Amino acid sequence: MNNTLLAIDIGSAFIHAVIAKHDLENNINILGTGTQKSAGVNKGLIVDIEEASKTIKNAVNLAKKSTTEPVDNCVVSISGSYSKSLRSSGSVNVPNGLITETEINQVMQMALYNATIVPEYEVVHVIPIYFKVDDSVEVDNPLNMNGSRLEVSVFIVTAKRTALTNIKSALNVAGFDMVKFVLDGYASAIAVLDEQQKKFGSTVINMGATTTEFITYKANSLVHNGFIPVGSNHITNDLSVMLHTPPGAAEKIKLEYGSITKDYTPNNELGITKVKIPRIGDEDTTSEVALDYIQTIIHARVEEDLVLVKNQLKKSGILDNIGSGIVITGGLSNLDGIKKLAEKVFDGIPISLSMPKNIKNGFINFDEPTLSTIMGLLQYSLGTNRNYQLDSSKKLVKPIKKEVYKEQKLESVHIGNPTQADKQHLSNSQKEEYQIKDNSTVLTPLNKEKKKGVSRFWNKVSEWF
Repeated sequence: MNNTLLAIDIGSAFIHAVIAKHDLENNINILGTGTQKSAGVNKGLIVDIEEASKTIKNAVNLAKKSTTEPVDNCVVSISGSYSKSLRSSGSVNVPNGLITETEINQVMQMALYNATIVPEYEVVHVIPIYFKVDDSVEVDNPLNMNGSRLEVSVFIVTAKRTALTNIKSALNVAGFDMVKFVLDGYASAIAVLDEQQKKFGSTVINMGATTTEFITYKANSLVHNGFIPVGSNHITNDLSVMLHTPPGAAEKIKLEYGSITKDYTPNNELGITKVKIPRIGDEDTTSEVALDYIQTIIHARVEEDLVLVKNQLKKSGILDNIGSGIVITGGLSNLDGIKKLAEKVFDGIPISLSMPKNIKNGFINFDEPTLSTIMGLLQYSLGTNRNYQLDSSKKLVKPIKKEVYKEQKLESVHIGNPTQADKQHLSNSQKEEYQIKDNSTVLTPLNKEKKKGVSRFWNKVSEWF
């Protein structure tokens, strides 16, 4: 429960590392953070193990500077670029008539066994779509229900074995052996969606530096994931090629003047219509370029990205069943006017821009769309609202419940003066989940002449212990 977690988001632009654990009330407690500019990573794939492992190690060392806690578990994001998903189902008998976590694990393992996994792929997630008990209605959590048969329908995410092996190799060089993987888009969705959006159905589009990943939730379960190899770096490349300017200058133009909706026509309110840019091969020479032309280049690339996502969602049959709409996150969601463009592309579907839920800490502000994935990794591993599922090691992930302490008041009975230890023990002896922190207090026996009048009180006390 209190094991220390290292979460690593391996992105094409930045690598984020966060060390965290639970506090006394199972809230996520951030112990350290580290961020490094990515190296050896392209479109979610590790293309240079030596460079990638060096960058990962530097990010982790930065996170470790503020804590002496030993790391017990490591969870790492993986790109959807080398993933495949499928559905399966399974069923088991319930011998004792009461469904426990043993039966839940068995039925999910059976669903995984029944699935046809491509040989060169490994399982990353086995997520329940719904459970059924004795052919009843669909249920989210069958724990402690009575029945003779348990069924499950699951969504399975797999990833290419060679890609996972390269990530493991990079982490091994950085000093980490045991790791668990989480799909990037799945982590982002966990970070930005609320319970209502998960229940009624939402699609999350995470628009990053070199990739755009999207997943769809329906009835509190992941039901679809997809990937487009286009991101904000492609805008930089387009500007560099079309304007004949170095990539560094193109990136600066994108960040300072990038917009889809601003008015850059003559006599506009901004008072600027052109910008000077250096030329490739002769950076001392500059030329003027109209900002509305720059805007056209940016608009075309972002629209293409959104249309590709729309086509995939339409092909999969998801587009017509997005109950709560589409949520856009990731670094490209900061682009001015992207919401209006998305509303035109996804005609009639509600569009919103979202950032992850922030965790108060003294290291980093998580209220940034670029941090959706790393926040999702923390929520996946330490969050209190997670559901039963199988992780990348094919082990059952169990929900975590917050423990709420309750005070137990002493009954007003004239029995003399209880000791201070007695009062303290009785006030703290009960809490939710029936966990007792200390039961070592010894009560002083009553004399026989006092027992008769207070027997009901001591019977009550004996029940507590």
